[in-house]
Amino acid sequence: MSESTLLEFARGGDEDAFTQLTEPYRAELHAHCYRMLGSVHDAEEALQEALLRAWRGVARFEGRSSLRSWLYTIATNACLRAIERRPERVLPVDYGPPSDPHDELADRVGEPIWIDPYPGTVAALAAPAARYEARESVELAFIAALQHLPGRQRAVLILRDVLGFSAREVADTLDTTSVSVDSALQRAHKSVERRLPSRSQQATLRALGDQRLNELVGGYVDAWERGDVDTLVAMLTQDAHIAMPPIPTWYTGREAVRAFLVGHVLDGDRPRRLLPLIANGQPAFGQYRWDATQRRLRAYAITVLTLDGEKIREITAFLDAEPFADFGLPVELSW
Repeated sequence: MSESTLLEFARGGDEDAFTQLTEPYRAELHAHCYRMLGSVHDAEEALQEALLRAWRGVARFEGRSSLRSWLYTIATNACLRAIERRPERVLPVDYGPPSDPHDELADRVGEPIWIDPYPGTVAALAAPAARYEARESVELAFIAALQHLPGRQRAVLILRDVLGFSAREVADTLDTTSVSVDSALQRAHKSVERRLPSRSQQATLRALGDQRLNELVGGYVDAWERGDVDTLVAMLTQDAHIAMPPIPTWYTGREAVRAFLVGHVLDGDRPRRLLPLIANGQPAFGQYRWDATQRRLRAYAITVLTLDGEKIREITAFLDAEPFADFGLPVELSW
């Protein structure tokens, strides 16, 4: 059935028709909520709230805007309410200064303050007026920069620069004026661009090409599984850093990363596995750690690489087995 027919049935109370009507927008709305909130779990909660509100209000939808714009308005406001009641999401580099690799690791910070890894990438939606590519808009650096913005500035930048909405559409979404939208966007640009690297990961990956990227990923997997610290360190930039949320400890500089890997991660002779995947549109891995009691490899971290040319500038290991299901990975492997 056409969208207009489904909408007519949904207005009449047909829940199946409403599900069919909104399903084509679900993935992009989830990505929008993730950009707003920096958390896959929070994004899913906000999306569910938005769809429930849309279902309850569909009988009053008069079609003055497109269905897509209407759904984005509801989802954006659900995210703004979530931002008001929970702490800012960050990465360890924004939480505190780097540590000495010879010191003990800090305790985990269990409160929900950490950015989550995002499974895969996002569809490259056609948005001619957008400033950022769709795939750039889920990169770790971009998501981290967004979280420093006040909620409404965050919404303005995403709606205007990622989704390509007009100033008038954004003003209608946020119940404000186009002048206020333009002012908020200027302030958001200054803050975000100050935190972003000069080159996006998508541009870096295109410059590398698939063959060289596969070689780099394969070399990293091989060195990690063999515990070859020298080879791994040679793959890093001089100012590379490694972080491990929810542990706030992080290290910067090749030698500090080397000391950490030798002392805490790749010490001892035990099985290790990395399964390559994509997270936040960047090369990543499902990292498995040996469980001597169970004699199996257990899910340990989703590790995301940030590249600088052919070198690795950042290793961000999200120490949590829960996201493995989002990436379609098992929680344990036999050896």
